[in-house]
This record gives sequence, C-alpha cells and structure tokens, in this order.
Amino acid sequence: MLQLDGSIGEGGGQILRTALSLSLLTGKPFHLSNIRAGRKKPGLMRQHLVCVQAAKAIGHATVVGDHLHSTELTFTPHTVQAGHYHFPIGSAGSTMLVLQTLLPVLMMQDQPSTFKIEGGTHNPMAPTLDFVQRSFLPALAKIGVQAEVFSEQVGFFPVGGGLINVTIQPWVDRKPLSLLDRGALRESNAYAGVLNLDGHIVERELAVLDQMLTLSNQGYLHLSGRGQGNTAFVEVVSKHHTEVFTALGEMGRTAEQVAKKLANEVKRYLMATCAVDEHLADQLLLPLALGVGGEFSCREITDHTRTQALMIETFLTAKIRIEEGEQRDYYVVRVEV
Repeated sequence: MLQLDGSIGEGGGQILRTALSLSLLTGKPFHLSNIRAGRKKPGLMRQHLVCVQAAKAIGHATVVGDHLHSTELTFTPHTVQAGHYHFPIGSAGSTMLVLQTLLPVLMMQDQPSTFKIEGGTHNPMAPTLDFVQRSFLPALAKIGVQAEVFSEQVGFFPVGGGLINVTIQPWVDRKPLSLLDRGALRESNAYAGVLNLDGHIVERELAVLDQMLTLSNQGYLHLSGRGQGNTAFVEVVSKHHTEVFTALGEMGRTAEQVAKKLANEVKRYLMATCAVDEHLADQLLLPLALGVGGEFSCREITDHTRTQALMIETFLTAKIRIEEGEQRDYYVVRVEV
C-alpha cells in the first residue's frame, strides 16, 4: 500500500483526486494522511467526499475514512466498471473537480460511460464549466480523447444547484501532444452572464473588456439555475490552441474590477511566447502520462503542476521533465512514457 502525505506541495485536494484516479487505473491501494493540510479548513469537504464516493462506486473500492472533515483515507480499488452514474454533491462544491477525478479513469475503459453531477459549475479556486468545455476538452481532443460536457443549469456558490451531463468514450486513437507554439492569434472573444442579477453587470464588464482588449466578438451568456451569480470569460483562439480565462463576480467587487482583473490576465498571456497558461498545464499532465506522452510550453510552473508531477511519478513509470525555455520567459514540460 502506498503511503501518501497530503501536506506535500500545494497541500490541497488535487493530491487526493489524482491519487484516486491513479489508484483505480493501476490497482494500487493507498493510505493518505494530512488530507488538505495546506488549507484553512483541512480534511474532506463535501466536494472531496463526493470524489471519494464516486471513485468508490466506479471502482468497487473498499474505503476507510470517507466522511466529512476526515484527514486520513485508506482506499483499496477492485474492478473499475464503465456505465451510467449519478453523483449529487449536495452543495455548491465543484462538479468540474469531480469530473476531473473520473475522466482519466473512464476514458481508459473499453465501454463508454455517461453520468450526471449536481453541484457548482462556476466555483472560485476551480476550473469553470466554460474553461472545461472550450479549452480543456479541446486540448484533450488533440490527443484523441473523446468527452463531452453539457450543462442543464449552472450553479454558483453558495447555493449550487448546477447539473452537468458527461459522456466519455473509450480512448482508442492515442496521439502525442506537441504544443510548444500556440501559433498566430486568430480571434479573442469575450462573454459574460448573470444568474438572477441585474443585466447591467454584463454590459459594464463587456465594456471594460472591449476597452482593454482587442476583441473579435462579445456576447451575453444566457444562464439558468437557482441562486445568483456572475461569470465572465475571454476565449483566446490561436492557430494551434484555444485558451480560456475566467472571472467570477464577488461581493464587494464592482463589475469593472472583475473585468479589469480578467483583462490583465489575458494581456499577460498574449505578451508571453508560450502556448499554455499555467491553469491548464497541471491538468494536461495526467492524460499525457496515460497516453503516449508529449510536450507543451507554459508561462509559469505552479505548485499545483509540481505536485501533480510528483503524484504521477509515484504511481506510474512516466517521467515529467520541466525545463526553462530558450528565452527564459516560459517553461517547456515534457512527459515521457
């Protein structure tokens, strides 16, 4: 049984999620201590517990410590089964993080899977639905992964209430990734939407984004669901890659402040010579390690990325190499299998 320490690296929930995915794929049991030791509220929160319960369901696993606020977990997988599932988080916890736990496992099976997840779709400190649909899944499609995510309704903190439908096909045509250069910029598109809030928020956000960026298109998002919320994102479409930057409305921050911060993130990316932004970098590592490897350039190497690399090398024989780029303003990440 592998002994894992949840306080290493960034000390968050990613250690748990990656361990669950790789345990199911390799058949290796693990004991994880100090779960989320680097967070203000350590231990299993609701969304992390659902990740454990979902992994337990698809892998018929034996689990000890699967309860709220638990700081230790023992997970012993058995047989992984593709199929049809339903996972209600029961809070505004991120549906995207549950998805990212299950996707690597189910895409490696011989049969397709479909499932529903209820919870948050636009969460702080987690990928948003828009990012997953428009950047993450298209990047995986380049290496042959076929997965689709549709939302019936969105969910914001603290109410949640979002519902997504996921379809994952068996990964048959495995291709290496070569994404060192994003290529020429084709267009930049800005979108914003509100759920049960004043529509002028959208107009103000789009006005700031239009003023600070050179936009090709802009549009309103038509959101349905319970609760209230605001989201905005910019889609940067280049020849070889599409990157998505998102921002969520917050209490105490004006629409202009939200949009300005978002525009500055986009500007930093456009000024860099890399292909992938740091938020996508750590999410690409596991699919590449499970396939035939590949390489990409990114602007920054975060603690998330380094922790993810460490977890992958703990379970698999893949090697992840991180090097400075020639101009030293970006990094090259190579995954060798």
